[in-house]
Amino acid sequence: MRVTLGLRLTLAALAVFAALVPFALVLAAVTAEWGPSASLDRDATRDLNAWVLRHDEVVPPLKATSHIFHAWVFRGTGIVLICWLVYRGARRLAAWAAVTLLVAGLLGLLLKVVVDRPRPELPTPIAHFPGGSFPSGHALTAVAGSATIVLILLPVLRGAWRYVAWTAAVLVSLASGVCRVALGVHYVSDVLAGWLLGAGIVLATAAAFETWRQDAGRPPVRPVREGVEPEAAPRISPRGDPADAPPRT
Repeated sequence: MRVTLGLRLTLAALAVFAALVPFALVLAAVTAEWGPSASLDRDATRDLNAWVLRHDEVVPPLKATSHIFHAWVFRGTGIVLICWLVYRGARRLAAWAAVTLLVAGLLGLLLKVVVDRPRPELPTPIAHFPGGSFPSGHALTAVAGSATIVLILLPVLRGAWRYVAWTAAVLVSLASGVCRVALGVHYVSDVLAGWLLGAGIVLATAAAFETWRQDAGRPPVRPVREGVEPEAAPRISPRGDPADAPPRT
């Protein structure tokens, strides 16, 4: 068990490293105003803004997407789901979800203040939003929020529904980020950083949760396929009986 735990933690650490190192590189490029990155941001934002202005019929769907996938929509959904988990007795799973979403929100806000990157300035802006530009809060919360929801619900999903859930999470995250660039309120690097940071946060908290599970004597799991706490399925399923779940330790 010790060897297995050590190997799994090593793989989890590598996964976190794989997400956070690219984020650190994007952050370094933005803060240093690295030429190629700055040119890509400037040109991509202006070109996409110009395309949207030529096709103004896409503006309402873009704004609707921005509102539907707003950070507070994910936070509100997360709060409802956390309350449901507490009510059903899955308190450790609720704590994991709360910590993940709280870290994502606070870290995103802190980076906006520290980096203090102005939002794109365009000749004909389509939308206006307050606050700093880096990282994109929409992109960050979409990844962290949708992944958290999927990892909680995976134990009660079967077969192809697990792939459907992950596909939906990816599509929601992509739509949430792309619409922000199309509306001209974020640069490409803002969105990319939000995606990477969101993934890194979920990977890190899921790895920490798996460490607790195995230290408590629970069998190892593959969170991407089984969820972070498969044994909580009776508690989180509307048709399940919480008494069928293993005792909390």
